[in-house]
Amino acid sequence: MTETPAEVEVSPVDYAKAPINASLTAEDKVRLLRQLYSIRNFERVALKHYNEGRMGGFLHLYIGQESVAVGTCSLLGENDHVITAYRDHGHALAVGMGMNECMAELFGKATGCSKGKGGSMHFFAPDKNYWGGHGIVAGQIPLGLGLAFAVKYKGLTGSCLAFLGDGAVNQGVVYESFNIASLWDLPVIYIIENNRYSMGTSLDRSSAFRNCLAERADGFRIVWDIANGEDIYEVRAKTWTAIERAHNESRPTVLEIDTYRHYGHSVADAKHKGGYRTAEEIEKYKNLHDPVLVWRRRVIEEGVVAAEEADAIDKETRAEATAAVKFAEESPVPTVEAVQQDVYFEVDRQTEAGRTGRHFFND
Repeated sequence: MTETPAEVEVSPVDYAKAPINASLTAEDKVRLLRQLYSIRNFERVALKHYNEGRMGGFLHLYIGQESVAVGTCSLLGENDHVITAYRDHGHALAVGMGMNECMAELFGKATGCSKGKGGSMHFFAPDKNYWGGHGIVAGQIPLGLGLAFAVKYKGLTGSCLAFLGDGAVNQGVVYESFNIASLWDLPVIYIIENNRYSMGTSLDRSSAFRNCLAERADGFRIVWDIANGEDIYEVRAKTWTAIERAHNESRPTVLEIDTYRHYGHSVADAKHKGGYRTAEEIEKYKNLHDPVLVWRRRVIEEGVVAAEEADAIDKETRAEATAAVKFAEESPVPTVEAVQQDVYFEVDRQTEAGRTGRHFFND
């Protein structure tokens, strides 16, 4: 067993035996490993080209947190939706978006998922029930509430997984959303990705809490739980419980998942190593709690793959990320006219309101 820092509790429960995990086939487990490596290598390649000045805007890397997105999104059904904040590349790839459209978006190209006009913080894939990618801290939370409301209003069996960081938890709109979710019995699952630092401020300095952030849900009669984010089995088991609650009872859940980012808040965060956190702390998490290596070791121990096969998956996904850069480089930039497109739904579709500028609220 790997050493675990005091801040991370390891449950004595073997979550591999949970029904939702016991049903995983060898192919399923390999697919999870491939997704982990895909996110890791996409981010590594993106970092390289960002540092070379080939991308504009910010870049918030998901390296170190991959198992959260992969574990949770592996459970999505037809009417389950996802919305997240600005650290959104991992979730995008986890729901099935391609590296080409994501990398092209980082390069600001017209073939990007947001046509080159959104950038790193605004990945979207409505066809996959993936609704971003939002740059305003906690701005996605009431939108996630709305997605859950729409699911219930339409009489569908589904949910919305609304991701937020430990810093966003302190925004007032989060509690307004908790209140409505509980009052209206909405199938929303608030997933707090607790990576321990709100930008450069530690959790202890930014948030007042007794045991954990999720327990704040008590005040709203919402069931809550916490999970070890480096263990895909535990992430899946606890997320599945929340999804079943949403599907069968139309009730919300707050799930806090402990995780850790290997890099700064964004690539521009130069003080993340040796500044507000020590180099030793970072190395401890990289060496002992890297979710990619934890899952790789687990599936090798289970006899699902050999080390050579895992190495091949790593190499294949690195090649895919490199090929995505070539795709982005060869793609066209948005046209000047595109700046006036995708702004208003009505105008783009030339409805009567879009043609005349007269909307129902003008009457």
